[in-house]
Amino acid sequence: METTVRGLTPVLSGQRLALVEPRRADLRKAIPLDLRQRMQGATVTSLGRRAKYGMIDTDRGDTMIFHLGMSGRWRVDPGELLAHDHLVIETDAGRRLALNDPRRFGFLDLVRTDAVAEYPPFAAMGPEPLGPELTARYLALALAGRAAPIKAMLLDQRIVAGLGNIYVCEALHMARIAPSRAAGRISEYRLERLVTAIRAVLESAIAAGGSTLRDFAAPDGELGYFSKQFLVYGREGEACACGGPVKRRTEAGRSTFWCPKCQRT
Repeated sequence: METTVRGLTPVLSGQRLALVEPRRADLRKAIPLDLRQRMQGATVTSLGRRAKYGMIDTDRGDTMIFHLGMSGRWRVDPGELLAHDHLVIETDAGRRLALNDPRRFGFLDLVRTDAVAEYPPFAAMGPEPLGPELTARYLALALAGRAAPIKAMLLDQRIVAGLGNIYVCEALHMARIAPSRAAGRISEYRLERLVTAIRAVLESAIAAGGSTLRDFAAPDGELGYFSKQFLVYGREGEACACGGPVKRRTEAGRSTFWCPKCQRT
């Protein structure tokens, strides 16, 4: 989502929306009936992100919130519209964007900008992983007494907002922490190393344009190339940099990749 917002910003920021056209009534849930009325003619004042949600703010005090689900993406200046382009936006500058989502697992919502913090999916979220609030001390307090595996805790949006499965696997490997380690039994010293690893992994992924696996592409159509830098994710049976074998297990439909040699505790 960070890559998506960065791609949309130069196209939309400061621009008046000459056309906002929903092309169907719903995605994962109903598209607000007044989306066109409130967004069309407004000027975009800023774009942002909260966890895996994108936000487009306007001078009318509205914020359009979008989630891309599993297959959604924004297409910038498409030559022609496709069957799964479910929202079309055109600016006074002549730019066109289409929100494309073949599986329709994403959604659109519209809230008042001054009420964004109270938006239900945001209200209980933990700190952003790249923000100053994520510290080893914060994690030590949030995880105190927790017997659940550290990987599961990092994927819990109430602990840290927006961390995905790939990046958690990679960060735990970089920090040399076993994904099955009881979260409450990790020292603050090692949590400091984990926070550093989380930031390093995310910053590398953003610089590489994301982690394309199946459907994701940035708004300019470029694929993400962070997958070429994976140290453990998707590398079952291959050798880790330490020489140990990369292992894989599946829990609740998610794959965990780790090296038992260098992530023993």
